[in-house]
Amino acid sequence: QVQLVESGGGLVQAGGSLRLSCAASGRSFSSYVVAWFRQAPGKEREFVAAIGWSGSRGYYVDSVKGRFTISRDNAKNTVYLQMNSLKPEDTAVYYCAADSLGYQTSSYQSYHYWGQGTQVTVSS
Repeated sequence: QVQLVESGGGLVQAGGSLRLSCAASGRSFSSYVVAWFRQAPGKEREFVAAIGWSGSRGYYVDSVKGRFTISRDNAKNTVYLQMNSLKPEDTAVYYCAADSLGYQTSSYQSYHYWGQGTQVTVSS
């Protein structure tokens, strides 16, 4: 069983930065693939980024490449999403998700564990 808690959301002006955190409980978290998704009002949930258990490489949706960086600290059971050069279209509730997958995937159906979400609002 894994429980995920996101934090770090807030209101920021366009061009600004935020760092989201996903803190996990569970003995096997370090072996889990972790992803960030987001959902804006009236839109479907969208994949943002994922990271494997080693944390050596992230996998990103094209719209955030070069602006967002996913990383993890397995000693702290925490995954981060550093978001730079934020745009109004990044406004959404951001969720972290995890599962014991052997690969990174953008498919939300593949992730069994989800956090409650944290709101990110980017003003123009």
